[in-house]
Amino acid sequence: MIAGRLNVTPAQVTETLALLDQGATVPFIARYRKEATGSLDEVAVAEIRDLSAQLRELDARKATILTSLEKNGHLTDELEARVRASDALADLEDIYLPFRPKRRTKGQQAREKGLEPLAEAIFAQTGQNPEALAPDFVDNAKGVETPADALAGAVDIMAEWINEQEPVRKALRELYAKKSTISCRVATGMEEKGAKFRDYFDWNEPLHDAPSHRILAARRGEREEVLNLTIRPTEEDALQILNTLLITGDGPDSALVRKALEQGYKRLLSRAMETEARLLSKERADREAITVFADNLRELLLSPPMGARRVLGIDPGFRTGCKVVCLDSQGKLLHNDTIYPNMGEHKDKKAAETIRNLVERFNMEAVAIGNGTAGRETERFVKGLGLPREIIVTLVNESGASIYSASETARKEFPDLDLTVRGAVSIGRRLMDPLSELVKIDPKSIGVGQYQHDVDQTALKNSLDDTVVSCVNGVGVDVNRASAELLTYVSGLGPQLARNIVGYRDENGPFETRKALLKVPRLGPKAFEQCAGFLRIVKAQNPLDSSAVHPESYGIVDAMAKDLHADVSSLIGRTDLKQALDLSAYITDTVGLPTLTDICEELAKPGRDPRDDFKLFNYREGVETMDDLEEGMRLPGVVTNVTAFGAFVDIGVHQDGLVHISEMSDKFVKNPADVVKVHQKVQVRVIGIDKPRKRISLSMKSPSEGGSAPQDKKQPPRPTKPKRQPKNSQRREDKGRPFNNPFADLLKK
Repeated sequence: MIAGRLNVTPAQVTETLALLDQGATVPFIARYRKEATGSLDEVAVAEIRDLSAQLRELDARKATILTSLEKNGHLTDELEARVRASDALADLEDIYLPFRPKRRTKGQQAREKGLEPLAEAIFAQTGQNPEALAPDFVDNAKGVETPADALAGAVDIMAEWINEQEPVRKALRELYAKKSTISCRVATGMEEKGAKFRDYFDWNEPLHDAPSHRILAARRGEREEVLNLTIRPTEEDALQILNTLLITGDGPDSALVRKALEQGYKRLLSRAMETEARLLSKERADREAITVFADNLRELLLSPPMGARRVLGIDPGFRTGCKVVCLDSQGKLLHNDTIYPNMGEHKDKKAAETIRNLVERFNMEAVAIGNGTAGRETERFVKGLGLPREIIVTLVNESGASIYSASETARKEFPDLDLTVRGAVSIGRRLMDPLSELVKIDPKSIGVGQYQHDVDQTALKNSLDDTVVSCVNGVGVDVNRASAELLTYVSGLGPQLARNIVGYRDENGPFETRKALLKVPRLGPKAFEQCAGFLRIVKAQNPLDSSAVHPESYGIVDAMAKDLHADVSSLIGRTDLKQALDLSAYITDTVGLPTLTDICEELAKPGRDPRDDFKLFNYREGVETMDDLEEGMRLPGVVTNVTAFGAFVDIGVHQDGLVHISEMSDKFVKNPADVVKVHQKVQVRVIGIDKPRKRISLSMKSPSEGGSAPQDKKQPPRPTKPKRQPKNSQRREDKGRPFNNPFADLLKK
C-alpha cells in the first residue's frame, strides 16, 4: 500500500521500515543505507515512516472495532472481511456506524415502540399506502396514540437508516469535497470588535479552491466568536444524490421515504458531512501551513555563516542603551558593556570612544547589530565611526533572541548576566553560525510561519523537528565546539547523550578521534553507528574523522589508498578517484556504487559545508523609518517570511513590507516559494504606504511598459533612450494625423 502511494517498490519500503524499526534515523538511512533503500532521499524515508504510522493506527482501530462487534454479537465473517479490507478511516467508520453503541435517539425510541416493521414496509417502496398500514401499529400503551404518530416514528427510523447507508455517505462525502462552499458572516454586534476579520464579514469561496491561510483565518474568527462559518454544498445537489440512490418508486410510500430522506439529510447527514469537511479542510490547511513553515525554517537555518571570526555584538536600544559584547572566534564572551548613542552629543562621543576602544582592544573583525528597535540608527552610528574598512558592519535578524535570552539554556551559560546582554551574545553568534545559534530556540518562536498557533501543534512540532534534524545532519557538527543543544539534533543522540558528550569533553579535553566517542557514558555501539558520520573532529590525526565518510567505510578508503600506492591523507582533495579506480572492485554484499560514489565525492571535498558563502548586505542609506518611504522607491530588502499569499521583506524601516503573490512576478505565480526563499536578497518597489495601520505594500514586478518606475527624490533619474517610433506611426504623424492604436492599452496590460 505504501509503495503504491509513494511510487516506490515494495522492497524499498520493506527495507526502510526494517531500518526504522531497528532505531535508525531518517538522516542515517538516507545517507548511509542507500543500497538497502534504493537511494531513497530523506523526504521519501520520512514519508514511509509517517504513512506506516498512519496505517498502523488504522490497524489498531480495526482491532478495536472488531472487538466491539464481537462483544455486541454483530460480528459475521462477511462483516469482518469488510472491516479488514478497509484502507481508509472514513470508510471504516461508515462500516461500523450502524453497529456502534448509540445514545437513545429518536429512531431508537421508535423501535422500542414496535414501529420498525412499519418502517421496513414503507422503505421497501412496493407501492403500498403508508396511511393504510399505520393503524395496525397504534398502541396507546407504547405511546403510539394515532396513525400519524406511527408514521412519524417510521420516518425517524428511516432517517437513521439513510444516515447509516455506506453508499449515501460516500457519495455525499465526495459532493462536500468537490462542491462545498465555505462561507463566513459576521456575528451580530461584532463588527467593531472583530475589525481585523473585516475581509471575512461576507465571504464565500469554493472549499477546494480556498487557500490554507484563508481557511485558518476564518476558523480563528469563528473561534473568537466574530464570524459564523459554514461549509456545505447546495441542498438541492445533496438531495438529488439521495433521491437517485434511495428512491425506487413513485407511490405514496416513496413519497414518505422522500420525506425521511430530507429529514435525515437536514438533521443528521448534513451535520456529519460538514463536520468531516471541516476536519479534512483543516487538515489540508494545516499541512500547507506546516510545509510553508518548515520550508522557511530550513532556509533560515541554512543561512550563510560568516565563520569563526571575532565579533562585536550589539543589542540596540534607545532609552535603555545598547548592550555590547565582545566574542572570540569560538563565540566565547570576552567582555560586555553598555553605550548610549543617539542620546545627546556628549553620550555619542563617549559611545564612539567605547566602540573604538573595544574594537582595538579585542581585535574585532566584524560588528553584528540586531535589526530591532534602534537597529538602523545604531548601524548608522557605527558606520560613521571610521572603523577600519576590513571590519564588517551588518544588521542581523534578531527574531527569537529574546526567547533565547530568557531560556534555561541562556541562564545556565550566563547566570550572572542581564537578559539583554545574553541577547547581544546571541546576535553576535548568529552572524558566525546561524544554525548553531538558532537550534537553541523553539522553532515556533523564530517567526517564519503563518498561523502557527492555529495548526495541529503535534504535527507542527514533528515537522519542525524533522527540519532541524535534517539541517544539522546535512551540515555536520564539530563535536569539539558544538553546544549540547546542537548535539541534541545529531542522528542517534538526544538531550541526555548530548549533555554526556559535553560533560566528557569538559572533563577530558577535546575529542581527538571519533572512536573516543565510545568512552562517553551511555553512548554505545548503536548510537555511535547513527551519529559518527555526522560528527567532525577538526584537524584530527585521521583525516577521515573530519569528513562525512562513516567509520564503517574507513576500510574501503584504506583499500583504495593501498591500490593507488598512497596513504589516506593523499586522497584528500583528489577529484579523479572515480576515474583512477575501478569502483566495482570494492562492491560487497552491503556496499554498492551509491556508497562508493559518495565516498569519492566526500574525499574530493571533505567536510564540505552545503551552505552558501556569506555575502555582506546593506540597506538603503537614508531610509530608516516609514517616514522616509515614498511610493515608487526601489529598495534592496531581505525576505523574512514566505506565506501562501506572498512574502514579507525587511527593507530596513523596522516594519516588514508585503509583496503580495500578485506582485511577485510579471508571470502568474501559484506558489510564492517558487519565486523567493527566506533570507533571499531582493529588489522591491514601494507601491503603498499605510502609516496608521503600519502596512507597506511592495512589488517585485518590473516597471510598467509606460516608463520606468516612479523615481524617488533621493535618487537621480537614470537616463533613458528615446523610444523608436513605429514606421507607420511616424509617417502618419508627419501627415498631421497621429496614429491611435486601438489595442495599445490591451498590449500594455
